[in-house]
Amino acid sequence: MIALDTNLVVRVITKDDPGQARLAATLMRANRLWLSKTVLLETEWVLRYTYGYSAAAAGTALTKLVGLENLEVEDSLTVERAIGWYGAGFDFADALHLASCGPAQVFATFDRKLAQRAARLGGAPAVQWLKAASRKSK
Repeated sequence: MIALDTNLVVRVITKDDPGQARLAATLMRANRLWLSKTVLLETEWVLRYTYGYSAAAAGTALTKLVGLENLEVEDSLTVERAIGWYGAGFDFADALHLASCGPAQVFATFDRKLAQRAARLGGAPAVQWLKAASRKSK
């Protein structure tokens, strides 16, 4: 099994360097693969903020990636849940954090928008918005 780094995943998705994209794709087709949640998180960030992908395009790329038959994803059910919430308008990092709460019953945040979005979700842990008096909350 081979664990993937963000740069390999990004090369295959964006094909911005054809030689590296071919090499990475060949490696990915020929082996059992492991993808960590942190690489997935960084991949979404790079696609959005370095390559200008829309949330919809990044979500499509992530969905295709985690759907590869020869790929094992760390905490796959959590990742699937986070990708679903991302498709429903969540920031991907927020969705992954929320989906990764484990046994916690409440997720505490200063992010008002996150709390509002989470309140509309079914199956998410309760989100407690801590209203800060000293700083402007999101």
